[in-house]
Amino acid sequence: MIEPFPHQFIAIEGNIGAGKTTLCKMLERDFQCRLVLEEFADNPFLAYFYENPERYAFPVELFFLTERHKQLQENLIQKDLFQHTVVADYYFVKTLLFAKNNLNPEEYRLFQRLFHIMNASFPKPDILVYLHRPVEQLILNIQNRGRSYEQEISPTYLHSIQESYQDYFRATTDLPILQIDLGEANFQATETHYLEIISLIRRKYPPGIHRIQLNTASPA
Repeated sequence: MIEPFPHQFIAIEGNIGAGKTTLCKMLERDFQCRLVLEEFADNPFLAYFYENPERYAFPVELFFLTERHKQLQENLIQKDLFQHTVVADYYFVKTLLFAKNNLNPEEYRLFQRLFHIMNASFPKPDILVYLHRPVEQLILNIQNRGRSYEQEISPTYLHSIQESYQDYFRATTDLPILQIDLGEANFQATETHYLEIISLIRRKYPPGIHRIQLNTASPA
């Protein structure tokens, strides 16, 4: 049996199209992790939001807030939480980062109050892993997976999401954050890339941001 992770709760984050869910499923398969996947496809406002962001930003974010809260309550607030490593393809703070990017100031102030009330009971992950890719690669990944409602996502929007994450990382001092710069790496198809990611996640890091470039050079 493969040696388990030293972490009890791993959150995998990243921009749209970074490969969060793919990595989580691989970790579940190989390490028997308890898997928590965001159910974003159930959001009835998502397709409308990409067509008309100003009109649908608040309902789309409010739906994500309540659904993520419900899902994490069911999966994290339990006595047997730490019997297996929990791996999730989002961290609840993501809700606030996207909302700040998408809502007007008045809506965001209200949303922020709701978020902090809901977030108070959740444990922090032992490590937050952020999969970073260039926006050009994110666009290619989004196109290749073919979700119709995502095809109108603009590079400008993806850049703004990346900036929101980086602002959060710069301000966060109580949580170990591992940013893995993946470039064009396909860790699903290239075992050496996947094994290197596993090796990086296995390490223990002090609180703060730790940026590491994945070694994608071909072996000699």
